[in-house]
Amino acid sequence: MTRIHVAIPLRWSDFDAYAHVNNAEMLRLLEEARIQAFWRPDEGGAASHDTAILDARPGAEVISLIARQEIEYLAPIPYMRTPIDIEMWIGRIGGASLEICYELYSPQGVEPRVLFTRAATTLVMVTAATGRPQRIDDELRATWAPYVEEPVVFTKRG
Repeated sequence: MTRIHVAIPLRWSDFDAYAHVNNAEMLRLLEEARIQAFWRPDEGGAASHDTAILDARPGAEVISLIARQEIEYLAPIPYMRTPIDIEMWIGRIGGASLEICYELYSPQGVEPRVLFTRAATTLVMVTAATGRPQRIDDELRATWAPYVEEPVVFTKRG
């Protein structure tokens, strides 16, 4: 099982009146991790992960759009200066879509290790010019194959 680890620092503005990460800001944290893990860097920049091959720059022929997101909050994230550890993997690769799974933990090296949040995002690859789904090619599938495992299991249903 290979997971992508992305360290994301918290900002003071991420917190609400209850002194934990606001639910709207949680989507931003997931987005930041997803961009670091999957988007190709700007010209001259180094990719932070082997999976960073999606071209999201203006003028890209194929773009990714969010079709669905689900978040399960397990424990409030308190303010801390050390970046939280976001573990990511791919729960499913379909014809034109993939499900990115996340588990947000306390910073690496900090004990006890606390699982704060589970989440999943479904991305659909689309042709930028038409907005129609674009099949995921064999090169992307091969790059992402080592990161595919069972999808996130949400425990709090109903």
